[in-house]
Amino acid sequence: MIKPDFTTEIPDELGTVHFVGIGGSGMSGIARLFLSAGHTVTGSDVRDSANIEALRELGATVSIGHDAANLGNADTVVVTSALWPTNPEYVLAKERSIPVLHRSQALAALVSGQRLVAVAGAHGKTTSTGMIVTGLLGLSESPSFVNGGVIESLGVSSARGTGDLFVVEADESDGSFLFYDTAVALITNVDADHLDHYGSLEAFDDAFVTFAQKASELVVISSDDPGAVRVAARLDGKRVLTFGEAPDADVRVHSISNEGPVSFIVSYEGQDNGTTLRVPGRHNAINAAGALAVLVGLGFGASESLAAISEFGGTERRFELHGTVDGVSVFDDYAHHPTEVAAALSAARTVVGDGRIIAVHQPHLYSRTRLMAGEFAATLEAHADQTVVLDVYGAREDPVPGVTGELVTGRFEDASRVAFIPDWQEAADYVASIARPGDYVITLGCGDVYRIVPQLLGSLTAARR
Repeated sequence: MIKPDFTTEIPDELGTVHFVGIGGSGMSGIARLFLSAGHTVTGSDVRDSANIEALRELGATVSIGHDAANLGNADTVVVTSALWPTNPEYVLAKERSIPVLHRSQALAALVSGQRLVAVAGAHGKTTSTGMIVTGLLGLSESPSFVNGGVIESLGVSSARGTGDLFVVEADESDGSFLFYDTAVALITNVDADHLDHYGSLEAFDDAFVTFAQKASELVVISSDDPGAVRVAARLDGKRVLTFGEAPDADVRVHSISNEGPVSFIVSYEGQDNGTTLRVPGRHNAINAAGALAVLVGLGFGASESLAAISEFGGTERRFELHGTVDGVSVFDDYAHHPTEVAAALSAARTVVGDGRIIAVHQPHLYSRTRLMAGEFAATLEAHADQTVVLDVYGAREDPVPGVTGELVTGRFEDASRVAFIPDWQEAADYVASIARPGDYVITLGCGDVYRIVPQLLGSLTAARR
């Protein structure tokens, strides 16, 4: 992977912009905004996707496969940290002295002149960002936004609005969230992750302190997460609103009912407001409280803000239903950290009824798998009835000898409840052989595990002929 070079000067005129890895959820959203701003946009990715097809329909020229020729006459190149330094388009851009911007720098160029609401945290960013955008739209605002996933009610992950607010999901994984000129910072949690980049928990905390200190108007931060509490205690001279279940939270959520769609009450400035969300899970009640804290911090009323947030219908790859075969429902979720996996499976448990939960887990990153195999095993064993573990999705990392999905399965206490099956078709067939009507099958991971969903549906169909 490459290290972001934030010393690169952002040109006054970006001209034709070429995105290396344009199909990703974040990159495609930024590319969409460049198209709406009138730029010529080109790009490349390793495979075709719905995101790429949508960009082509908007006028982008996208090549499949990475090749130096794809660079064309680009004036500016946009990359992510997941890029390999040997990528031929990146190499040629450097040879030509074409400005190479990290995606956060490209986004910052678009945000110029607007009030930035930046959402950061190890978990809950995409949902919280979607809730804030949904809330603002319900309050008759017109924000610009870039989210890490498609907001289902809008059908897009990004759009340019006419108002002065710009809402972004800010990526802490490589430190790029520190690049933004943030007005309002929302920190959902500071659960240790990405230590391959930061090196230590202390450095991870330090980055969030810096992120919060840069916020010019407001910091909204969890009252419940231990890491967030550590960060909040170090803030100096900031206007801070806390949210969560803690008795002293400024925006306090309580009376949570987690059977089916989650309902709860939020207390703010001595007044209670209750609602029921359209998405399940206790964690989403907490996410909604954070979004509400942002909106009331911006000056909107609590009651109407909560009502607007409650219209949020979810985002793609967050407990997303893809199909049902003979009573077996197949969902996909982006969860790739033990805390996220626990939240996703706990939400599923509230709505599965008498059915079982069959998890299909794709470990993400060799470093994370090596460090957290035991935590993943304990979480999956506690929250799923049966688990199938695929092999590791390495993303930006080279393979590490001995680090496979079997590290996770080997840490289960009850080996009869888990299977390591690296071959996807075999995994799909195995799931079909054990699934029964009423069960939920849930794929888990932020790699390409969603691509196994058609195989799962196909195997379920074939097994019932």
